[in-house]
Amino acid sequence: MDIGIGLGIGLVVGLIIGYLLVRAFLQKGNQVKIEEMNAKADLEIKEARLTAKRLVDDAETKADKLLSTAEGKHERIKQKKIQEAKDRFNKLRGDFESSKAEHVVKMKEREMEVKSLENELKQKQDKFQDQKKQIDLQRQDVEQKEADVKVIRENLDKQLKILARKRDELDAANEQRIKALEKIANLSEQEAKEQILEAVKAKSETDAMAIVKNSVEEAKIQANKEAKKIVIQTIQRMCAEYTIENTVSVFNLESDDLKGQIIGREGRNIRALEAATGAEIVVDDTPEAIVISSFDPIRREVCRLSLKRLVADGRIHPARIEEVVAKTRKQLDEQIIEIGQRTVIDLDIHGLDSYLIKMVGRMRFRSSYGQNLLKHSIETAHLCAIMAAELGFTPKQAKMAKRAGLLHDIGKVAEEETELSHAILGMQLCEKHKEHPIVCNAVGAHHDEIEMNNIISPIVQACDAISGARPGARREILESYLKRIGELEELAMAHDGVQKAYAMQAGRELRVIVESEKVTDQYADDLSFMISQKIQDEMQYPGQIKVTVIREKRAVTYAR
Repeated sequence: MDIGIGLGIGLVVGLIIGYLLVRAFLQKGNQVKIEEMNAKADLEIKEARLTAKRLVDDAETKADKLLSTAEGKHERIKQKKIQEAKDRFNKLRGDFESSKAEHVVKMKEREMEVKSLENELKQKQDKFQDQKKQIDLQRQDVEQKEADVKVIRENLDKQLKILARKRDELDAANEQRIKALEKIANLSEQEAKEQILEAVKAKSETDAMAIVKNSVEEAKIQANKEAKKIVIQTIQRMCAEYTIENTVSVFNLESDDLKGQIIGREGRNIRALEAATGAEIVVDDTPEAIVISSFDPIRREVCRLSLKRLVADGRIHPARIEEVVAKTRKQLDEQIIEIGQRTVIDLDIHGLDSYLIKMVGRMRFRSSYGQNLLKHSIETAHLCAIMAAELGFTPKQAKMAKRAGLLHDIGKVAEEETELSHAILGMQLCEKHKEHPIVCNAVGAHHDEIEMNNIISPIVQACDAISGARPGARREILESYLKRIGELEELAMAHDGVQKAYAMQAGRELRVIVESEKVTDQYADDLSFMISQKIQDEMQYPGQIKVTVIREKRAVTYAR
């Protein structure tokens, strides 16, 4: 506004000055031109005044608008700052209140803790005072007893002096008696001692030999009973499945049309699958099924899972087969590691090397005489732990026995080809991966291929035999089964008076028929016992065999 007024005044002043200059100039010209110039000057002055007035008005209007806008903006900023200050104050007040409440709670808790500590301290002080009183009473009792002991010691010293005097008198009298006896017996004291010692020595040796013999016989009987008791209790406490594994896998199909797709044109698909998996695929006339055969259960499982994927996908050709087999083999390796880890966790075995964990998982896909190797190893581990507990081992020894039981057959799933036995190979694997020497010896000695040097090795060997020999654990081939049945019958027929012998119930019972003229009832009982003992000594068999001797007397007459 001041600028506009200044401009207006400056313009007016300029016009006046210009007017004066023009007037002075026109005075030198003619009068007419002066008058015209004066008229023009008047007009210009009027226009300048109007322009100045208009500019002043516009400047005042703009100044008023700017002032009102600035005042409104200032008011809004002011209100906003006031509100922010109020919010911050409320927040700080709330934080202060909450912190104050927490501080009050903590102070109360601290007071309660202090009170409880004071109570405990007071109780301890009371207890200390009571103990101090008891100690004072005990000290008084000890002082009284010391005084009594002193009196007793003085009395004992007197009695000892009396006894020493009497002993001297007895020694003198004894010497006189010995001299008198020597005169009567014509023997010196030394000769009499030697004769008595020789008689006592001979008698003692005889009695000692009898005692030793009886002790040895009792120890043998007791040890046999205890061993049988421990084995029976271990078997009774262990529950296992009566299942066996097969060497072939049967893959079921939805329809026989899929067999053609699996075989492929000129057999290229089935050849590619056999080459990729290493398993043999048998496609025969069996409806809606094909057979996968392989000595290696892992290859057989890879082939089965790959076939399952290929049939579900529907795209069966050599390139796809190689891709699916590679993926399946990778997933199976991960599954093997997971199985090993889960087995180790279930058995509560710690610190096992990752390679040995993988070997434990591989045992899931390996079988021995139809018995799954992983189940057999887990069963052996549990049996070892139970038997160690029955024998009173420490928890550390029991865990070591369980560890050795799990790893005893790990040589059967070794990845490298070797001519070593599985026990020696398993021992080398355990030594390579820093297992305890006791575990390594138990693994290598469970088939008596090396010498046992600790108590855990025979436990692993016994538990391995228990797990493999229990009924239903392993599948017997027909030849060995028939041979065992024949041996049972021949063993019974070798005794006098036996007429017939029949092995029944898959070799679990032996019935022996004897001639009544040659075998009495008493001898029938003895014969049953002798046959059972001979079976125990000469044969190997799972479970138990019942021996039944049958003697029949028939009296037949005819009335004519």
